Amino acid sequence: MVLVDTSVWIEASRRDGDLAYKVGLENLLEEYEAAWCSPVKLEFMGGARKEDRKKLAFWFDCIPYRTTEERHWEQAKQNAWKLRDQGHTLPWNDILIASMALDANLRVYAKDHHFEKMAELLGLRLYQPGYGGRYTHET
Repeated sequence: MVLVDTSVWIEASRRDGDLAYKVGLENLLEEYEAAWCSPVKLEFMGGARKEDRKKLAFWFDCIPYRTTEERHWEQAKQNAWKLRDQGHTLPWNDILIASMALDANLRVYAKDHHFEKMAELLGLRLYQPGYGGRYTHET
């Protein structure tokens, strides 16, 4: 299972979005390997246009969903401190998403470069689609 960050959902939903992200996400969805979580719900759905909200809500009902729990907030706080102590102040919502992925042992598919720094410093596992955007199993 791969936790898909808001940055990928947004890029894939744009008419002129990067085709690599569109195909990568499409293949994750086709393999039933894409998941989303509470912070992504707020970021993506909160910014949705009025005319798109009902359609998006229906679509997202079919995708595995991870609820943010109190332990995730605590883990995010600890991870924020680790990052800050090493000179990196990253957006809290990205740290929360990463903390949820770490807790559930999920990879994260993100366009946002903050996740690369968290992979380096926190051990977060990132997802990279295979050739032609195909789903890649863990190695």
